[in-house]
Amino acid sequence: MPKYEIGAAPAQISREVIALLEQTETATVGHWRHWGFCDRRIQPLLRRRRVAGTAFTVAIPGPDSTALHHALGLLRPGDVLIVDRLGDDRHACWGGGVTVAAKASGAVAGVVDGPCTDLEEVESSDFPMWGRGMAPITTRIYDLGGRINMPVSIGGVVVMPGDAVLCDDTGVLILPPHEAEAEARRAIETQARGLQTQDRVAKGEKLGAISGASAKVLA
Repeated sequence: MPKYEIGAAPAQISREVIALLEQTETATVGHWRHWGFCDRRIQPLLRRRRVAGTAFTVAIPGPDSTALHHALGLLRPGDVLIVDRLGDDRHACWGGGVTVAAKASGAVAGVVDGPCTDLEEVESSDFPMWGRGMAPITTRIYDLGGRINMPVSIGGVVVMPGDAVLCDDTGVLILPPHEAEAEARRAIETQARGLQTQDRVAKGEKLGAISGASAKVLA
């Protein structure tokens, strides 16, 4: 088995579907969908960001970030760099330097299934990042191997290169490309109805009456 496995760059999600996903809240999709959501402990480092893009996947072992550094030179505008840490929770593979490189490539966000570091530099770069908190011990260039644009696992979700990625304050959602548009359109319609319901409640109607909950309780 080769030390490094590198797959072909995946087809990117269309600009039209990305625009729909950018109007979609992960929590709205969570009303009906039960898979594709990464572990809720993968949280945003920067708040009030919603981004969508194409999954560009990397898997790196423990203390080594050799494959990650190489992958940064392959990223394209519109990609979301997805980093599988293969279970490591000690070493931060993502800091200020990786942030600058990812942003310079045109990538729209990063998602790490592990800790990050250099929060101040991430904030100053204004680059949207999701991860499992912070750690002071970092990875190094040890040449231990890795995988690029191959299937990975992020927060309990299998991510294929080219999957649609939606990230916001609530979490990270992975969608197969052929399902992304329909889910986004359903979410946008649901959100519009939700705003109408909120308006009715603000004007005096009871939420339980609108939702049907009160009728069930009284029955």
